[in-house]
Amino acid sequence: MRWIAFFTDTPDMMEIRKERQDLHLEYLKTNASEILIAGGCRAAPDEAYVGGLWVLEVPTKERAIALIENDPYFVPSCRSYQLLVWGKAFAEKSVSL
Repeated sequence: MRWIAFFTDTPDMMEIRKERQDLHLEYLKTNASEILIAGGCRAAPDEAYVGGLWVLEVPTKERAIALIENDPYFVPSCRSYQLLVWGKAFAEKSVSL
């Protein structure tokens, strides 16, 4: 099942990003079979990150939550998330980013 995780960051998250970036990127690599797409979101190209987005392929919501909450970037006081089931239109169409 595919899930979308939308992350919303507080301004304090920028310091967490600086401190834990390498750990976070390693975590994404380690879990790349389940975290298919991941990246930060900004209001404009040169502005600070305000959140992020993941596309996950996992068997259960519980597994998606575990992946999110075990990420080194997940600090509840600085980052919240919304988790939704996602059904891709044009399922037969392959997309590469």
